[in-house]
Amino acid sequence: MIREIVKINEDLCNGCGICIPNCHEGALQVIDGKARLISELMCDGLGACLGHCPEGAIEIEKRETEEYAIHNGTSQAAGGSSCGSGGGCPGSAPVGFDPHSFRMATPVPAMAGQSELQQWPVQMHLINPDAAYFKGTDLLVAADCAAFSYGNFHQEFIKGRKLVIACPKLDHGKEIYLEKLIRLITGARVNTITVVIMEVPCCGGLSQLVQMAVSQAGRKVPVKEVVIGIRGDLLAEEWV
Repeated sequence: MIREIVKINEDLCNGCGICIPNCHEGALQVIDGKARLISELMCDGLGACLGHCPEGAIEIEKRETEEYAIHNGTSQAAGGSSCGSGGGCPGSAPVGFDPHSFRMATPVPAMAGQSELQQWPVQMHLINPDAAYFKGTDLLVAADCAAFSYGNFHQEFIKGRKLVIACPKLDHGKEIYLEKLIRLITGARVNTITVVIMEVPCCGGLSQLVQMAVSQAGRKVPVKEVVIGIRGDLLAEEWV
């Protein structure tokens, strides 16, 4: 399809890397001393990185390319049903926060659990593995269904960890997931990874993806696998 996408002038780029954390989709990376677009699928064409390049090496061009995948390969590029001007989604901008540092507009009932979420976004396609809040933290990689199945998910699993979610069966672009996990291991240097999956066979692909990332990253990171039953019970929990 024809849409707007980032173009980098390698003659002007000095490899400073200032644009990298300002790409909310994690589509840019410095390789061989130059900023490069590592995946057209991940570039939303919004151009948040443009104003951060001191050399003026980044521009937006309109050309034939892949559809922008927000989630499960669903296009929200220019011309589609985008949730922001220019094809980008404002809801994907990375934000880190202390879950206990704000007061809700509507008080939470005494019996309700407190949210332990520490950052946004959480979907694997949307996260930027170079975001500062991932550095040196404990990572939780959870299957989409897990939080809906396990009643105390926030307190037992999200608390004290940064969260990313994915569906190993329905999501497209798993090679992007692998790239991001490797960058979280090598770049953000996460301390540990906890993988929470469901007992259904297809869910095991998420655990395999994490273990593959650890193997390819060449850096040993402790990985714990937690299996949740379809009735919401905890079936297994072990270091792998």
